[in-house]
Amino acid sequence: MSRPANQLVRAEKEEIARAIRTLLGRPLISAHDDPAAFDLIRKRRGPLVQWFDYFCGWRLIVEPRQGYARLVKAGPPGPRSATRPARRRRTTRAPFDRRRYTLLCLCAAELLASPVTTIGMLGRRVAQAAAVEPGVPAFDPVRNEERAAFVDALKLLEHYGAVTAMDGDTETYLGDEDAKVLYRVDTTRVIRLLAAPVPPSRVTATDGARVLDELTAEPRYGGDEPTGIQRALWARHSLIRRLLDEPAVHHDELTPAQRAYAGSLTGRRMLRRAAEEAGFVLEERAEGFLLVDPDAIATDTRFPDDGSHAKVAALLLLDLLVTAGPVTAARLDAEAARLLRRFPQWARAYQSDGGGPRLAADALEVLTQFGLARRSGDRIAALPAAARYRVGRAVQEES
Repeated sequence: MSRPANQLVRAEKEEIARAIRTLLGRPLISAHDDPAAFDLIRKRRGPLVQWFDYFCGWRLIVEPRQGYARLVKAGPPGPRSATRPARRRRTTRAPFDRRRYTLLCLCAAELLASPVTTIGMLGRRVAQAAAVEPGVPAFDPVRNEERAAFVDALKLLEHYGAVTAMDGDTETYLGDEDAKVLYRVDTTRVIRLLAAPVPPSRVTATDGARVLDELTAEPRYGGDEPTGIQRALWARHSLIRRLLDEPAVHHDELTPAQRAYAGSLTGRRMLRRAAEEAGFVLEERAEGFLLVDPDAIATDTRFPDDGSHAKVAALLLLDLLVTAGPVTAARLDAEAARLLRRFPQWARAYQSDGGGPRLAADALEVLTQFGLARRSGDRIAALPAAARYRVGRAVQEES
């Protein structure tokens, strides 16, 4: 192969790898929000669809005319982890609570009725829907906290491109329930927001838990009586999904089928191939696996990171867990309190009574999220991946 041809092949591989990691970090890419990323995904649509289907069993939907790409990331049946919540688009960036999730679902359902609506009309329809849905609290736009939750749901839908404010600003509704905002609704994109292998129209159950199980079931793996081929397919897809979604995957967290696949020659070859084609560096350790993105494109959050006091405290407390762990929760609280006393101008939000335990709890949440620590009862232990962050001692050579 000639040198220019080699360069073209290399460039194509690099573009595909970058597009894969972009979609992993942001499963919904809109042309209006990131035209360069969407153009890259549109350009490499075929290989991307094949890669996600083969290695993960995930569907990639690319709509060039409507200007979006949606990676439908299916997972294990049942409730999802709360470690990656939807976040408010306003200044606080706080995670969604139950009320905001409820209003988000009600808004999405009501937006399907019309391609154009106003914030007042939508609010009235949501109020009517909440009134007839069993177990759903009534929506009262007179209350400030209700309007704030409603605005947060709409701002997230705007961020996803499901609705566009053609006239007015959604946040004006915070101070005035009679605010005038006109929306254009992309009903197709509203439907695409639901990442479920089974369409809701096919669900027959009425109980909440059974409804969720039916929505997230994946028939391609054979259900309760899979064939040998289906079991192998599930082992490959489920293991690679975990590697792509979780910061570190330890062997003791895997099912017997996943451990057997990871230890086989075929499994290792597949893991290495998937990592290489996506532009990751695969770290294989005795305790498990870790995928590293050198460009930090595929992640929605980082560690180490000084973006929050909890993350800084997590890094400082991690050395204690690695060198002296497992430790009790009380000792971790005491260490966090000592940090606050040592740096009295730092972490002002925690510089009050009970600040140490609160800082320790938030730091432990960070460490748990990144697969670096695990709590069992009152004991907290560092996981093997935490050793990479251990503080080393400088060695001074004598001349």
